[in-house]
Amino acid sequence: MSLQGAAGTEELIFYVNGRKILEKNADPEQMLLSYLRKRLRLTGTKYGCGGGGCGACTVMISTYEPASKKIRHYSANACLLPICSLYGAAVTTVEGVGSTKTRVHPVQERLAKCHGSQCGFCTPGMVMSIYTLLRNHPEPTSEQMIAALAGNLCRCTGYRPILDACKTFCKESVCCQRKANGKCCLDQEDDLFDKEEKVSTRLFSTDEFQPLDPTQELIFPPELMRMAENQPKRTLFFHGERMTWISPVSLDELLDLKAAHPKAPLVVGNTSVGPEMKFRGVFHPIVIAPARIPDLNVVKRMDDGLTLGAACSLSLVKDILTNAISEYPEEKTKVFCAVLQQLRTLGGEQIRNVASLGGNIISRKSTSDLNPILAASNCMLNLASRGGKRQIPLSDIFADGVGNNTITPEEILVSVYIPHSRKGEYVSAFRQAPRRENALPITNAGMRVLFEEGTDSIKDLSIFYGGAVLTTICAKQTCRTLIGRHWNEQMLDEACQLILMEIALPGSASGEKVDYKKTLVVSFFYRFFLEVLQSLRTMDPCRYPGIPMEYRSVLQDFKTKIPQSIQIYQDIEPSQSPQDPVGRPIMHQSGIKHATGEAVYIDDLPSVDGELFLAVVTSSRAHAKIVSIDTSEALKGPGVFDIITAHDVPATNEFYYSDGPEIIFARNKVICVGQIVCAVVADSDIHAKQAAAKVKIEYEVLEPVILTIEEAIKHNSFFEPKRKLEHGNVDQAFETVDNIIEGEIHIGGQEHFYMETQSVLAVPIGEDKEMDVYVSTQHPAIIQEMVAASLGVPANRIMCHVKRVGGAFGGKLLKAGLLASVAAVAANKTSRAVRLILSRGDDMLITGGRHPFIGKYKVGFMNDGRIRAVDAKYYINGGCTPDDSVLVAEVSLLKMDNAYKIPNLRCWAYACKTNLPSNTAFRGFGFPQSALVTETWITGVADKTGLSPEKIREINMYKENEQTHFKQKLDPQNLIRCWNECMEKSAYYSRKTAVNEFNKQNYWKKKGIAIVPMKFPFGLGTRYLSQAAALVHIYTDGSVLLTHGGIEMGQGIHTKMIQVASRELNIPMSCIHFCETSTTTVPNACASAGSAGTDVNGMAVKDACQTLLKRLQPIINKNPKGTWNDWIKEAFEQSVSLSATGYFRGYNENMDWEKGEGQPFTYFLYGAACSEVEINCLTGDHKNLRTDIVMDIGYSINPAVDIGQIEGAFVQGIGLYTMEELKYSPEGVLYTRGPDQYKIPAVCDIPEQFSVSLLSSSQNPYAIYASKGIGEAGLFLGSSVFFALRDAVTSVRNERGLRKTFALNSPLTAEQIRASCADDFTEMMKNNESASSSSSHICMNDNQSAQDLNGMEWNGKLIFCPKTH
Repeated sequence: MSLQGAAGTEELIFYVNGRKILEKNADPEQMLLSYLRKRLRLTGTKYGCGGGGCGACTVMISTYEPASKKIRHYSANACLLPICSLYGAAVTTVEGVGSTKTRVHPVQERLAKCHGSQCGFCTPGMVMSIYTLLRNHPEPTSEQMIAALAGNLCRCTGYRPILDACKTFCKESVCCQRKANGKCCLDQEDDLFDKEEKVSTRLFSTDEFQPLDPTQELIFPPELMRMAENQPKRTLFFHGERMTWISPVSLDELLDLKAAHPKAPLVVGNTSVGPEMKFRGVFHPIVIAPARIPDLNVVKRMDDGLTLGAACSLSLVKDILTNAISEYPEEKTKVFCAVLQQLRTLGGEQIRNVASLGGNIISRKSTSDLNPILAASNCMLNLASRGGKRQIPLSDIFADGVGNNTITPEEILVSVYIPHSRKGEYVSAFRQAPRRENALPITNAGMRVLFEEGTDSIKDLSIFYGGAVLTTICAKQTCRTLIGRHWNEQMLDEACQLILMEIALPGSASGEKVDYKKTLVVSFFYRFFLEVLQSLRTMDPCRYPGIPMEYRSVLQDFKTKIPQSIQIYQDIEPSQSPQDPVGRPIMHQSGIKHATGEAVYIDDLPSVDGELFLAVVTSSRAHAKIVSIDTSEALKGPGVFDIITAHDVPATNEFYYSDGPEIIFARNKVICVGQIVCAVVADSDIHAKQAAAKVKIEYEVLEPVILTIEEAIKHNSFFEPKRKLEHGNVDQAFETVDNIIEGEIHIGGQEHFYMETQSVLAVPIGEDKEMDVYVSTQHPAIIQEMVAASLGVPANRIMCHVKRVGGAFGGKLLKAGLLASVAAVAANKTSRAVRLILSRGDDMLITGGRHPFIGKYKVGFMNDGRIRAVDAKYYINGGCTPDDSVLVAEVSLLKMDNAYKIPNLRCWAYACKTNLPSNTAFRGFGFPQSALVTETWITGVADKTGLSPEKIREINMYKENEQTHFKQKLDPQNLIRCWNECMEKSAYYSRKTAVNEFNKQNYWKKKGIAIVPMKFPFGLGTRYLSQAAALVHIYTDGSVLLTHGGIEMGQGIHTKMIQVASRELNIPMSCIHFCETSTTTVPNACASAGSAGTDVNGMAVKDACQTLLKRLQPIINKNPKGTWNDWIKEAFEQSVSLSATGYFRGYNENMDWEKGEGQPFTYFLYGAACSEVEINCLTGDHKNLRTDIVMDIGYSINPAVDIGQIEGAFVQGIGLYTMEELKYSPEGVLYTRGPDQYKIPAVCDIPEQFSVSLLSSSQNPYAIYASKGIGEAGLFLGSSVFFALRDAVTSVRNERGLRKTFALNSPLTAEQIRASCADDFTEMMKNNESASSSSSHICMNDNQSAQDLNGMEWNGKLIFCPKTH
C-alpha cells in the first residue's frame, strides 16, 4: 500500500484537562511539550532538557482499553511524546490537577506547605509524578513513592522537603525509626536537646492539610470511551511539514508498510528515535507507529516461559514479571528476577511507561540494560515479514557486532519469548552507572550457568556484556572453553584471564576510561561466581560450603529507601506577637503558584505580536580565525527573518571589565568552542534552530590551543593580577618541623544546571529607543548597563524586569548580560520582539561553570599533629575571558584556612587563561575548592602521624579570639560549639567503632565516616558591592506594595522581605505584595550573589518601613485604638506621603593585596557535618547512609527557608565532590551537554538519615534581626561525604597491606573508588596491558608468602581471586 493512495491527513482527537482538542494539521514532528506551551498556552509544563532526563515536563496520560474495560494512567515526558501518538488519549497537566482559581489539589498544597519548592521550576513535574502515582495507588508504599520520583531532578531543595510531602500520602508510618536506642526521634527529643532551650522540629503542620479524595479527580472523557468501543480501528495518517506518521492497526498492514518503506523506523515511546532526531540531527521522512496492533501487545503465559509483545511498555513488562515471580516456584523465575532487577533502575518511571521492550532490543544500543540479560537467558525473538514468520535466538542479533544484518529491513519484531529457568540453572544481571537510578550504564552484564544435574560441573554458560563497545557482546570463546569445568577457583582464575583476552575494549572517544570498564567486566564475573557458590550451598550445604561470611554482603545491591530526616531549630520567644512572622517557618510566598504551574518564568510570558525566536550559532573550534561566514543556505530556510552578526551591534561588542574583553559576537576570531558567532531569527524556535544548523563557518586554526591548567602553566597563560598571601615565616618554620608532606589534588569543574535555562525576551517599545527586557538573571542592573552600551543608548531607555528565576547559583550574572545583548541587538535590528531561550545543550556548552582547580601543597607539622607551616599554590581554569576568575582566585586565598589556625603560611593563586568557555561565579565562589585542598592535607597529616583526622582537626582548629592569615579578628566560639554539637548529635565515636566493626566483618563492602568543620566568611570585599535600596508604597485601602533590588531565584528572599516589612509595619503578611524586581523601581541594584541578598535588602526594606512608620506615628498617637486602615485613610487625608525609599550603604569591607591584610569580611558563619557512607569495593559504587549537620546561622528569619538552603547546598556539594563530571574532547568540545551525560544528584543520592540543626542562641550584630547570610555556606559540607569515602577506601587499603599514600581527586566517582580499592582484578588490568613490565605490580599481600597466594585457602583475609604473581 503506497502513501499516495492513502487517505489525506486525519483529524487528531485527544483531550487535555477535560477539554476536547481537534487538531486538523497535526505535525508528526511536534512534541506534546511545545504543543501545550505554544498552542494551548498551558505553560505549567516546563522545558528542562528536551530529552526525557529531568522530569520538568512530566504529564499524565490516560488511555482506555475496551477489551478489559480498564483505564490506564501513566506519567510521561511531554518533551518526547509526539502529539500524533495521543490519538484517543486524555492528557492531564499540572493546570488540570488544581489551581488557585478553582481548588488547589492536596498534592500541590502539601508540596508547597512542606517547603518542597524553592525556585519552583521543577515543581510542576514533581506534582505530576506524585499525582499519577496517587491516581493508581491512593495509599502508596514508600518504595512506590521513591520510584515515582526517580525520573525527576531538582537542583534547589536536595529533595528532603519534597519527600516529606510525599510521606504524608504513604500508608506506613513516617516515623524516623532512629534505632539508636530503639526509640523514635519524637520520643527521644528530651535526650537530643538541652532542657532549657525551646527547640522545635516541625517545619509544617499536617493538621492544616486537606485530605486526599480520589472521587474529586477529573473523569476519563466518556467520548473517548465511546470512540474506543464503537469506532472500528482504522489506519491513521498525519502529514507534517517534513514528515509523515502512519499508525496501522493490523500486523499484515504493518508488514506491507515495512516492505514499502524498509528504512522507516517503528516508533512506540519515541525514547530512542526522538532524542536521535532532536540531538543528533537524524531525519526520518516516514515514521510507522505500531502501538495499536494487537499482535504486538500480546502477553501469553506458556508452560515453559512468557511471550511478550514487542510494543509492551517496560512498565508493563515489569508488572508482568513481578506477578509471575510471585506465582511460580523460585527455580522457574531466575531469569524473570534478573530482568526485573535491570528494569527497576532503567530510566525513570516516565521513560519506562512509554519505552517498548522491542525498541530496547532492536536499537541494539550498547547501553541497553536488558539486552545482555535477555541474550544470556536464551530469549527468542519472533519475527515476521511478508515472506513469513521465523524465530531466532536474541543473541543472534549481537553475533558479529554492530554491522549485524540478522534481521532484514522488511522484518518486524512481533514478540519476545522469555523462558523459565531450570533446575541447576543460575541467572544474574549486573550494572554500574554514574548514578544508581535514571542513568545509562557504564558497563552492564547478563550471565547464566547451567550445571550437570546434582553437580557443580558446567554444562552451559553464557556471558554477555553491554556498555563496553558499540553494542552488546558475548564472551563466546570463554564460555565454550569452560564447559565441563567445576565451579571453583581454578575455573574463576581461567575465566577472568579468558574474558579479558576475549573482550577487547577500544579506547572510546567520549572520555570514558577503559581500565574501569575492564575491571568491571571481571568484577561482575567474580560477583556472579560468588552468587552461584552461595546458591549451590543452599542446594547441598554438605558438599558446597558456600562463601565466607565476610564476603556475603557484596551479594546485596544498594537500595534506595525513603530518607528519614529531622530538622531542629530554635523556637520563637513566647513573648513574640502572634502576628510577627520573623523566626517562623513560613511557606515560600510563591509556593502554591509553583505547585499549580501558575508561577510565570520568562518563557511562560505570552507571545508578543510578531515576536521572533532566536537561535545562536556557536564556534566549533577552540582557537581559530574566522575566514568566512556563509549564511546563504540558512536564509533560504522556512520562516527565517534575518541573521545577526557582530556587524549589527550598534555600539559596544566588547566589554572591558578587567584584564581582557567579554564578547557578545565573535568578530574575527573565536577563542573557545561554544562562543557565539552569529544568530538566526525566525518565526518559530524550530525554524530558527534548523536554519542555524545550515550556517557554514570556515575557520583557520590558530596555535596554541590551551585547554587544561597544565597547558596554561606551560604556555604561561594567566589573567592578571596573580595574588599572594603570606603570614609568619614559612621557610624558617619548615626547618624546625618534624615532618613534611607534599601533594596535589585536582578538582573538576561543575555545571550550574539551573532548571530554567538562560532566557531573554527583548521587546522594543517603538519610541525613544526604549526597550523592555525580561530576563532570567541575578543582576538586572548589569543587564541594563550591557544592553544599553551595546545599543548605544542611555541606560534610562532600557527597562529590565525580573519576576523570578528558575535557579541561578551564580550562573546568571555576566553570561545573562551577554545573551540579553544578543537578543536586544536582534530586536533592535528587526524592530520586533525577540525571544531567546537556550536549549539545555547550548546552555551547557556556552555558559561555563565552576572553575576546575589544582591545589599543590607542602605542609610542615610536628609529630603531635600541630601544623606549623603551609606553602600552597592554587591554579584555577578561568576559560577564555576574565569574567570573575581573578575574584574567585582571591576568595580561594582568603578562605583557604577554613577552620584552622596556620601560624606560617604562604599561598599563591593563579587564574589560568585557556580556550574553554569562560568559567564564572558558582555558589561558594572558590571556597569549596580551596577548603577541599586544606582538608585533603589535614587527612594527609593524619595518615602520616597515625592520629585520626578528627584529632588533627581539633588540634589545629581556631581556639580563642585570634586573627586570620590576613589579620582580621575572629571569635571562633560558635565554630567550637558547632563541632562539639555535631560530634554529640552524630554519636561520632560510637558510630566510628561500629564502622570499624563492620569493616572487620565485611571484605567487599566497607563503611567510612568523617566529620568536617567549616568557617565561612561572609562579605563581598568592598562596600559599594553590598549597597541596597527598597521602595515601599502604601495604598489607601491599606495594602502595601513592596519592591527591592534582590532577585528571587529559590532562596526565598521575597518571602523574607515581606516578613521584615510585616514586623516593621506591624501588619499581617497577607497585606503586603511583592510584584517584580525592576530597574525602573530600584536603580543600580547590586547582584543577588554571595549569600548577601537578605542581609542587604532586608536593611533597606526595614529603613523604608521605619520612614513610613515615623510619618504615621502622630496619627497613630492620636487614635491608638484605630485600625491600620483608619490610620492610612487619615494619613492620606492629611496629605502625608505614603511612599518611601529605603537604603543601606553596604558593609564597610576592604582588602589591601599589597600588604596582604584587611577586613574583607563582615562576619563568619560556622558549621560542621558528619557523614557516613558504604562502598562496594568490586564496583566502586557507594551509598550515603547518614549525615548530621549543625550550622550557626545566627537568628533564623525563616527556619524552613534556611534549612532548605543548607540541605540544597549540601546536596549540590555531594554532586560537586562525588558525581558531577564534565568531559571534553581533545579539541575542547564539551561532551556532557545534558542530564543524559551529566549526572546531578537525584533522589537516590541523598543520605538515608539526614538531620540538620541550627545552632541555638547565636546572635549576629551585623545583619538584619541578628540573622546570617546562608545561601552558599552549606555547599562545602558536602565534602564530609568525600572524606567519608576516603575513610572507607583507606580501610580497604590498610586491610590489603597497601601502605602507600594515595591521592583522591574530586569528583570522587565510582571509577576512582574502584581504582583505589586495589586488588587482584585491578592488578590484572596492569598485567593485561603490560605482560612484560612486571615492575608495575603492586603486591597486594605484602604480609603473606607467595605460597599462601597460590594456595588460595581461606586464610585470614586472602582475596578469593585469580593468581597474578
